[in-house]
Amino acid sequence: MTTQSTEVILLSTITCPECDHVAEETMPTDACQWFYECSSCHSVLKPLEGDCCVYCSYATVPCPPLQEGKSCCA
Repeated sequence: MTTQSTEVILLSTITCPECDHVAEETMPTDACQWFYECSSCHSVLKPLEGDCCVYCSYATVPCPPLQEGKSCCA
């Protein structure tokens, strides 16, 4: 019997919508990230409507709970 396990990806590339600065960040596994300050222009990003965190809105990889098929930050 094989067990299917999905490895959670913690590194994600986040792009600032204000200045297009790109940064590789490690996503937290124990909390939602509701705010993110761009290291270039210092804009504070918040999740878009319908998204649970800044990674789901602006990054290349969704947050760890969504990768695991769970509700984000539940």
